[in-house]
Amino acid sequence: MVLLSTQAVGLLPNWRNPFAQQETDRTQPPVLQSIQDLSRFVAAEGNYQVVVDLEQDRRYVPDFLLNERTLFVGVGTVEAYVDFGQIGEEAISTSEDGLSAQIELPAPQLTDADLDLDNSYVFAEERGLLNRLGEVFGGDPNRRQQVYQLAEDRITAAARESGIAGRAEENTRKMLTGLLRSLGYEEISVTFVTP
Repeated sequence: MVLLSTQAVGLLPNWRNPFAQQETDRTQPPVLQSIQDLSRFVAAEGNYQVVVDLEQDRRYVPDFLLNERTLFVGVGTVEAYVDFGQIGEEAISTSEDGLSAQIELPAPQLTDADLDLDNSYVFAEERGLLNRLGEVFGGDPNRRQQVYQLAEDRITAAARESGIAGRAEENTRKMLTGLLRSLGYEEISVTFVTP
């Protein structure tokens, strides 16, 4: 009791658990690889979720012995943008009286899916006995990379079929119409051309 009270008061040196877990961060500082000037107008963004069910097994070998199955819930976004850097001088024309304007823009493009790893997660994972044993002796550090890539591919494909490019056209048209009306134009035509 006296020993604990003297340590609480601070008369004895602080005793630490020699087996306590310690964390050391040896991360190197980030290095800037490049900077790019962007001329994109992001006109729409789609948020998607996909459940990836990927199984790898061997024929004629029991699943409990050699099998890998992963259920992964992937959450990601795809942006639809118009590249204003592709607009030439001939793409914008105005009437002599200054009341009408015609703009010809490149069709919207979609980015590849950006997987949100903070909200994506492995729902279930089954591994055979030999798979687990192999993990003890090395394993594959990039094992989940295939699941992530498959989720990104499925989200990108879903975005291409979802009509997000049409939404981007509509939003770009509204933005430019509002901008040109504020400049005094009354008749505004915005068209999109596929290169």
